[in-house]
Amino acid sequence: MSIDPEATARPVPHPPGVVRLRPLREDDLHLLRRFATEPDLLGLDWNGFRDVGAIARRFAENGHLSDERSDLIVEVDGVTAGLVQHRQGLYSGRASYQEIGIVLLPDFRGRGIGWRAQAMLCDYLFRHWPVQRIQAGTHPENIAEQKSLVKAGFQREGVIRAAEFRAGGWQDGVLYSRLRTDPAPLT
Repeated sequence: MSIDPEATARPVPHPPGVVRLRPLREDDLHLLRRFATEPDLLGLDWNGFRDVGAIARRFAENGHLSDERSDLIVEVDGVTAGLVQHRQGLYSGRASYQEIGIVLLPDFRGRGIGWRAQAMLCDYLFRHWPVQRIQAGTHPENIAEQKSLVKAGFQREGVIRAAEFRAGGWQDGVLYSRLRTDPAPLT
């Protein structure tokens, strides 16, 4: 019997574990400070240093939970894995929507946690908010996030040209959406 050396070198996928979302606690603020000051932690989403004092001020004001913008911790088996966020947007008149985002710590990426957390956030929003549309944007080169959004029940809508200033220039984005009437993913 021979052993294929490439087979032993391939990473073994980790089961995702029990994924849950919860409000921030004061001891979570260090994670948000890291996201504001460690460029490599956010990868493509890094867009410059931010006021780390604003994190504590906002926590003192509303615990990072408001109608305009909320942050929730993603936990896996009781361990902090990252953060999801939702914020309100408005197209016209009273047609509000929620836009979501996610950032996972490097050790939790590629394990099926991101799409589950995003699907859970959508389910939460559809259950507790009078919203018809949830949208998410990502970078054209972030294929993993695009696949994650599809698994979470989103549909690709298209490319938004020159949507954000990042890495010294205007970059395109890819927009996805999930409607209340869309089928929920199998989680």
